[in-house]
Amino acid sequence: MPSLQVLFGFHALDVRLKIAPQSIVELYVDPARHDARMRQFLARAQLAGVRPIQADAARLSHLAGSQRHQGVVARVQPRPMEHSLDDLLDGLIEPPLLLVLDGVTDPHNLGACLRAADGAGAHAVIAPRDRAAGINAVAAKAASGAADTVPYFMVTNLARTLGELKERAIWIAGASDDADATLYAADLKGALALVLGAEGSGLRQLTRKTCDQLLRIPMHGAVESLNVSVASGVCLYEARRQRG
Repeated sequence: MPSLQVLFGFHALDVRLKIAPQSIVELYVDPARHDARMRQFLARAQLAGVRPIQADAARLSHLAGSQRHQGVVARVQPRPMEHSLDDLLDGLIEPPLLLVLDGVTDPHNLGACLRAADGAGAHAVIAPRDRAAGINAVAAKAASGAADTVPYFMVTNLARTLGELKERAIWIAGASDDADATLYAADLKGALALVLGAEGSGLRQLTRKTCDQLLRIPMHGAVESLNVSVASGVCLYEARRQRG
């Protein structure tokens, strides 16, 4: 039996209550919170048939491994991945829109990228197994529920996976500050995988060479680059805008 996972924060647990309440093994709440948000959350839990267990803030912080739990923590069964990447792509009825993260190791950044991917309607997020963050409680909190809605595939060899996407006629567009072409001049309406690297180091050399095209986000201020989650949102939403 797989180990239980920890989720905390209202957004992450609201989504889990909505899509898979049966996976919640234990739900802990802070009895000191009597505000409207907690009352609404408890009402949703009751409707879903999940009985909360009272726990003080210190215990919740211990369970969550963070003080940013907002008074709600749960131990949950991990949701099984519904598809392999190939199965997911085979089942799409529209051109794929994928986000590929190369070397993003901060779980906060991963969670924010998943949130952007969900909002833009991306079909999946892909990352290498090495030098990449996995989905833990911190990433799930930052994702605000998107860790339960966006498939996240960690692959053994990212360059090989990009090559396999090319064989499916998926255009591989990498984001790079020194690219000649800009994001807004590119045609992003077809089958597309947007590849972003970690802030600072950017794309690894092999990943960069594997891309069909490199694009840059125009920067008009003093800063030279954007956080990877912000850049992911900019790129994904431009692709979504072009698709209408």
